Amino acid sequence: MKVAYWPGCVSRGFTPELHGAMAAVAPLLDIELIELDRGACCGAGVIAEHNQELADTLNARTFALAQQTDGELMMNICSTCQGAQSECQERLDANAEYREHVNATLAGGGLRYEKGVVNKNFLWVLVEEIGLEQLRSLVKRPLANLRVGPFYGCYIVRPASRVGIDHEHPRDKYLGQVIEALGGTVIDYAGSHKCCGFPIITMNKTASLMQAGRHIGDAIDADADCLVTPCPLCHLNLDLQQPLAAGVVGRELGLPVLHLPQLVGLALGLTPKQLGMGRHIVKPRAVIDWSQSVVAGAAA
Repeated sequence: MKVAYWPGCVSRGFTPELHGAMAAVAPLLDIELIELDRGACCGAGVIAEHNQELADTLNARTFALAQQTDGELMMNICSTCQGAQSECQERLDANAEYREHVNATLAGGGLRYEKGVVNKNFLWVLVEEIGLEQLRSLVKRPLANLRVGPFYGCYIVRPASRVGIDHEHPRDKYLGQVIEALGGTVIDYAGSHKCCGFPIITMNKTASLMQAGRHIGDAIDADADCLVTPCPLCHLNLDLQQPLAAGVVGRELGLPVLHLPQLVGLALGLTPKQLGMGRHIVKPRAVIDWSQSVVAGAAA
């Protein structure tokens, strides 16, 4: 399937291993990525707090770029982008007059947003477009003996009505379903659906690190080998800031945090090196016994 691919700004900056892992995994899933390299930052909700029209216009521009491609839908790899863009799209689609006002701004660049673009996070594409049975059939290296804690973060699970969580689409359970389809063991722990703390790190760093440290500690206490997240901002707070978080919560941590495409890539036969795991602060190989689980001797 072809998708208009919105990687977001974080995956091309702070977490390039995520961008690289998605590029490596896509062909294995028969996904053709049409990268929206002219797209602007979604604003992560922050721009909307100061200027809602600017945020909506920036995202409408990205939607319009997606609609100019022949992709079946628009796909992102950042759940913060998913949440912020879903909010903007909800406003744009609900008000034709406002949408025309925004389109008047876009007209100068030869763009126009038409109501109804389908924008899905990679997690949703895995379950709803590819399907769990198809995903299972593609697994070359089942994640046997790997105990994975799902970490959803904020923007992809709330508010439920905006991000399309209902009986037919239990999107707040998809990470667990994907982990199981890849052969891993899902670990339940208290913080799986809570905020990682990243949104407040510039305002109250101690509170932010406390949140991250507690979630990581809860997962460790539940015997998780690693966490997996569909959000690069969550990854920054849970991995990059993990040494500082350990000091704030007053305990040793050292839990690897994987990007979702990395976890999928492992099961589909790629090596940790191909998936950029050497860039992580908490190196997965330092914690996971690769000789007994997951890759059995693959180079890190």
